[in-house]
Amino acid sequence: TRLVRDNQTLVIEDLTVRNMVKTHTLARAISDAGWRQFRSMLEYKADWHGRNLVVVDRWFPSSKLCSACGALAEKMPLNVRAWTCRCGITHDRDVNAARNILAEGLSAAACGAGVRPRRANARTRRPASKQEHPRATKGIPAP
Repeated sequence: TRLVRDNQTLVIEDLTVRNMVKTHTLARAISDAGWRQFRSMLEYKADWHGRNLVVVDRWFPSSKLCSACGALAEKMPLNVRAWTCRCGITHDRDVNAARNILAEGLSAAACGAGVRPRRANARTRRPASKQEHPRATKGIPAP
């Protein structure tokens, strides 16, 4: 309740708990966490208090994306807990993922698009975050 009351927008990641439980070393801890119940509580309390709950797609590369420069790491197994980007910044995997999820969720809430992996819109061939119509900027020189 405190999370919902203190924040206008909450951003969470859509996780497939069913697939995560298949990892036998973490299965018990994941099952005991009650993540589905936590999400259900956030959903109904956000509706009740008039807050926004943004759910980032599970395929968004939150752990592999550098929160400083935006570079995407090739592969990152679960045993890698800290990594250094080619820009020189060392990231804790979980803190970096939290920053990326928050940034992606807030940008989606601001432009009104859903949170999916970045790909071009089938009709316009532009990313969903590009909301401005091309005729609106026609004739204005680029900086």
